[in-house]
Amino acid sequence: MLEWYPGGLEERDVGSDTELAVFTDERGEAGLRRAFADVTAAHVEPGWEDRWKEFHRPVRAGGLWIGPPWIDPPVGEAAVVVDPGRAFGTGAHPTTRASVELLARIGRGSLLDAGCGSGVVSVAAARLGFEPIVAVDVDEVAVGVTREIARANGVELHVFQADVLRDELPHADVVVANIELAVVERMLGRATHPVAVTSGYLASETPTASGWTRTDRVEVDGWAADVLHAT
Repeated sequence: MLEWYPGGLEERDVGSDTELAVFTDERGEAGLRRAFADVTAAHVEPGWEDRWKEFHRPVRAGGLWIGPPWIDPPVGEAAVVVDPGRAFGTGAHPTTRASVELLARIGRGSLLDAGCGSGVVSVAAARLGFEPIVAVDVDEVAVGVTREIARANGVELHVFQADVLRDELPHADVVVANIELAVVERMLGRATHPVAVTSGYLASETPTASGWTRTDRVEVDGWAADVLHAT
């Protein structure tokens, strides 16, 4: 199916079977019927191409409104506008919300976003008063998306491509890493920052790295974020 529709498809369970669905026209339907033995088709009402927007709703974290550009933030409320796109991070994921909650609790200063994804945490940090902010990611797409989101929100970030496990990490008062647990632990092993805000793992997990002491934790929907101080 991906050979026919490399841009994506919908997967859903139907009893013990898995059903794959795509949006197409009559020509595409005819092609699928030639390629596959079992194909059913149903008419889709106009507006289906925008229906995915219904799943992206605003959230609040750290006193900030975080939401998509087609929903207006409340007047006078600090906002982070994120257009769901090619890089991980719309702001709604529990690890993102937990990270922003912890950033709102700690002292302000310079910040490194290690593994910035879409840049939502970096922009939220700017809204909270951190500066200057450096955002890095190994994925060049994430770097481009972060720059776009920073520009759309009118905040200044220094964004470039880097591997947080191999390249030299810029100095900052705070490093925030919303990645996966194994990468967080390896990054902490080489970081020289006085404070770290880490996430990307379940509430049942805790990063283990020598030279760091946990001082705070937030858990959201089964996921966790921690504040660690260098010792």
